[in-house]
Amino acid sequence: MELMFDNVNLETLKEYTEIYPYAGITCNPTIIKQEGKLDFFEHFKQIREMIGFKHSLHIQVVSLTVDEILQEAKKIVEKLDQDVYIKIPVTEEGLKAIKILKEKGYKVTATAIYTKLQGLLAIAAGADYIAPYYNRIAHLGQNPCEVIATFRKDIDFSHAQTKILAASFHTSEQVTMAINAGADAVTLQPKLLKDMFN
Repeated sequence: MELMFDNVNLETLKEYTEIYPYAGITCNPTIIKQEGKLDFFEHFKQIREMIGFKHSLHIQVVSLTVDEILQEAKKIVEKLDQDVYIKIPVTEEGLKAIKILKEKGYKVTATAIYTKLQGLLAIAAGADYIAPYYNRIAHLGQNPCEVIATFRKDIDFSHAQTKILAASFHTSEQVTMAINAGADAVTLQPKLLKDMFN
């Protein structure tokens, strides 16, 4: 099981990466916005320096069209490094961008997955990770564990290299349930771990 932190606060990451055996750092536009005004690329260079290349770094695009997503992905890799995973929401435009980027050799995390079909299409498109949102799926009246189990079955059956990176948790029990359902990795706010141990 891979544990990732859904956080970009330097002090928080320094504290928690010294305690927990973690695999990487993920983020989204909302998390970045919470940090206030910052030099985007300089900030992530500091994170990369902190975590090294042994741990993965996942950065989400904000662009909506294929051409814009491709341009943004290229800029992120050029400004940072080729090992960055480009997080792309699984929309029609996003799915097309995932296929193109994988053909070009980029590392890709397909994100904002709320349905089985989204995840299955992202697996077929060759995404390195797919990120089903546990609570978002539940809010849509679906069983998150059943959705994750469907992805697990498809990956195992097709021998895909895609890993399931479950996200959007409110409790530590949800994290455990996602892992039991077949998730390879989970990403969560560090505070959730602190609450669990408290």
